[in-house]
Amino acid sequence: MLQSNKSIPFFLWAIIPALIIIIQIVIELTVPQSISARLHSETGPHELVQFLFVVPCVPLAAWLLMKAQTPLLKFWFGAAALGCLYIAGEEISWGQHILGWTTPEFWSGVNDQNETNFHNTSDWLDQKPRLLLFIGAVVAGLIIPALRRWCPSRLPQKFTVLYPSNLLIPVTLGVLLPYAAQEIAEHFFDARLFERVSEVQELYIYYFLFLYLLDFKNRIFSK
Repeated sequence: MLQSNKSIPFFLWAIIPALIIIIQIVIELTVPQSISARLHSETGPHELVQFLFVVPCVPLAAWLLMKAQTPLLKFWFGAAALGCLYIAGEEISWGQHILGWTTPEFWSGVNDQNETNFHNTSDWLDQKPRLLLFIGAVVAGLIIPALRRWCPSRLPQKFTVLYPSNLLIPVTLGVLLPYAAQEIAEHFFDARLFERVSEVQELYIYYFLFLYLLDFKNRIFSK
C-alpha cells in the first residue's frame, strides 16, 4: 500500500509515470516505424525529455549536498550531483545536439556515433552505469518498500535516512516492466514491443532520480 504522506505531489508520482507509458504505447501502435526510429534517435524528443528530467537533479542534489550534516549524506549527494551532471551533459552531447557543432576528427575515431560524448566510446561509460542505475532504482523503489512492509528487520538501520518513500513504486515499475515485457516478447514470441526499450527505460530511470531527490528534500528538509 502506498504511503499517504505528501512528500511528492500526486501528479508527479502517479500521473506522470502513467502518462509516459500511455504516450509510449500510442507511439508504438500508431506511428510508422520510419518516423518512430527518428523519434527514438540520439537527436529525437526522447533524448530531450530525458535531459529535461535529469537536469533539475543537478541543482537539487547540490542543494542537498550543502544541507547535508553527515559524511554519508555529503558523499551520497555529492556523487548524485556529479552523476546527474554527467548524465545531463551526455544526453545532449555536451551541447552538440543543441548547437550542432561538428565532432572533431580525432574524437570520431573513438566514438561509435560520431558525437562529442563519452558514453558512446565504451560500455563502461554507457551500459555499466545504466545497469547500476537500473539495479539501484529497483532496490530503492521496490525491494526496500517490500522489506519495509514484510521484513523490516532486514533493512540496515544506519541507512534509513536514504530509503525513499513508497511513492516511488509507480516510477520504479516503469523502470522494470517495459524492459521485462520486451525481454519476454523477444525470447518467447520473437516480437519487439518497443522501438528502443532502452530509451523508455532511461526516461523512467532519470525521472526516478528526480523523484528520489525531491522525496528526500521534502521528507527531511520541509518539516
